[in-house]
Amino acid sequence: MTVLATAQDFHFDEMTYSPEQTVFKLFAPNDAKCYVKVGKKKVKMTKMGDCLWTATVKGNLLGQPYVFNTGHGDTPGVFAKAVGTNGKEGYILDLATTNPVGWENDEHPLCKSPADLVVYEMHHRDFSIARKEAKYPGKFLALTEPWAINHLKALGVNAIHILPSYDYGSVDETCLDQPQYNWGYDPVNYNVPEGGYSTDPSKPEVRIREFKQMVQALHKAGIRVILDVVYNHTYDIDHSNFQRTYPDYYYRKTADGAYSNGSGCGNETASEKPMMRKFMMESVKYWINEYHIDGFRFDLMGCHDKETMNQIRQMVNEIDPTIFIYGEGWSAGACALPNEKLGMKANIPQMPGIAAFSDEIRDALRGPFSDDTISGWLGRLNTGKSGQFAGDVEVESLKFGLVGCIQHPQVNMKKVNYSKEPWATEPTQMMSYVSCHDDMCLVDRLKASIPNITTDELIRLDLLAQTAVFTSQGVPFMLSGEELLRTKKGVHNSFESPDSINQLDWENLRTYPQVFNYYQRLIRLRKNHPAFRLGNADLVRKHMEFLDAPQAVVAFRLKNYAGRDDWRDIIVVLNSTRKMQCVTIPKGSYTIVCRDGVINEQGLGSVCGSEISVGAQSAIILHN
Repeated sequence: MTVLATAQDFHFDEMTYSPEQTVFKLFAPNDAKCYVKVGKKKVKMTKMGDCLWTATVKGNLLGQPYVFNTGHGDTPGVFAKAVGTNGKEGYILDLATTNPVGWENDEHPLCKSPADLVVYEMHHRDFSIARKEAKYPGKFLALTEPWAINHLKALGVNAIHILPSYDYGSVDETCLDQPQYNWGYDPVNYNVPEGGYSTDPSKPEVRIREFKQMVQALHKAGIRVILDVVYNHTYDIDHSNFQRTYPDYYYRKTADGAYSNGSGCGNETASEKPMMRKFMMESVKYWINEYHIDGFRFDLMGCHDKETMNQIRQMVNEIDPTIFIYGEGWSAGACALPNEKLGMKANIPQMPGIAAFSDEIRDALRGPFSDDTISGWLGRLNTGKSGQFAGDVEVESLKFGLVGCIQHPQVNMKKVNYSKEPWATEPTQMMSYVSCHDDMCLVDRLKASIPNITTDELIRLDLLAQTAVFTSQGVPFMLSGEELLRTKKGVHNSFESPDSINQLDWENLRTYPQVFNYYQRLIRLRKNHPAFRLGNADLVRKHMEFLDAPQAVVAFRLKNYAGRDDWRDIIVVLNSTRKMQCVTIPKGSYTIVCRDGVINEQGLGSVCGSEISVGAQSAIILHN
């Protein structure tokens, strides 16, 4: 079977509609008995080439449901673009009729460099389900409402990473009047919006139009939309559209014939196979062209072969090189391909233009993923249980994250957690973060790892952690609700927890206004000062230097108008101890813009000399 030739020629146009006829195509085994059912009509498909089947049905079939069958059960196919309730049937639509008014004028918001992005990770239901003003709580349309747009703009984020928003399997769309929750990492139809987030999943056009309305509203606000894509596995094997269309083609197997499980979800897809690679590329292209998506976050990118990831990046560059691509540089288990061939974090130097999350800075700050009770740098001196993250390992790992995980002469890689050599060639290949949807949110982690922590201490350490994230040369990333001092009541893995665990508590805007205010001004500080987002490894090495500091204190200077900044030298000191600390700095006259949990770029006072004091569990930022 010469599948490669098929992959080059076949574009997964499984349903092409015109008022006169609809043409169906299918990639399926040569020995299959293929047919398509349109409404009540069953039409035999004809083999037109190696593994390529087709059928043409005359007449205007607009609005009709269809399914394919290759002898393994009905399926809408692997590339359905419109589906009905729970994604069991494809639907024949004219997609142009789903475009909102003015869609043809919708554009990607301006972004000169990934370093300029501030990424806000969001689950549709978390964000809006408990908001009193929401007309469409838990829906795509919630993100078109003034309260949502105003909050995001006031915070200052310019990119929304939405958790899986394609059609997924764990929410029953016939029972949306009953509370149901899932993150959505259980793909069914990869190229159709999830019906549970629409106002009417029974009407195939509604979910498509409402998703586009959401994108359009965010774009008008200057906010980019990043899609969380989960090509590494399917909800299951036997019922998947892949398996029902072409059994075993799309999945990897181990040497003994078992399905490989690098995803930890029972299967892993075979991105290196021509038609799976083609599927991923065509899917990414489709989301860009049809839905105007601005970026992609690849779930368990370490399951995909790096050649596929590079081909996706090259294809996207031809469409729009500002579209951002990043992913998790790891898998959830051993894959059937060797690590050197996969999209692992260690292979990022061989994947130009693709970024990965830094677990180095994450776990240096808060403690290891494997044990919620062990504190990282934020609380190491405040608890007796420091585990593997002792002293200079945390400090060096934090420094590694601050430079963007690139090679820097002042970072000793022998002391860095997880990585013994730099894995980013440019700082824009590193996602800087301390918490995301997966694992405890920051507040819960601080509570779990620092016994008897007070609210005041909790807030100080929360703000300190995000100061490290947002002054890092990597691409800053935050979990929605952190600006509200979010808690998930200590739940580590809330993928199917109820709203009472996952929803944002909007009352915290009034209860802890100082938290939102600090986040807002920290983001604005980063945006206003290019020294914090140099975007180039050579510039980071040239302008960023670490200063000598006491134990558990990290201090650095961005010198000589870094990035053509208006400020000549910027000094940042991060102190996680419960005591005021003194740091020697280059002698001069400085204006303080961040101190004791307050940021004001106009100045909070001045200091002259060669020494600066930084308050307990806080940051200080000053410039001359």
